[in-house]
Amino acid sequence: MIQVCFNSGLAYFLNRQFGVAHCVAAPSALIGASNFFELAVATAIGLFGFDSGVALATVVGVLVEVPVMLSVVRIVNKMKNWYERKTAS
Repeated sequence: MIQVCFNSGLAYFLNRQFGVAHCVAAPSALIGASNFFELAVATAIGLFGFDSGVALATVVGVLVEVPVMLSVVRIVNKMKNWYERKTAS
């Protein structure tokens, strides 16, 4: 959770500093914070098998990431006015 919040916040702030439009910066922040759990699940199943604990752990990781990413979306959307004040000047 800390990693997702830090990475998305850093990406969002840097986009603002470089004058990137909010409609580009918001998805950029989410992509930068993504952990690519889909790839981790596929790799775990391929290497350790479908019934392994490793595969289960990577699936649980996805279940944790989704609400965290949704909270980042909510924060980015609420901060749109703050973001656009810098880019407008």
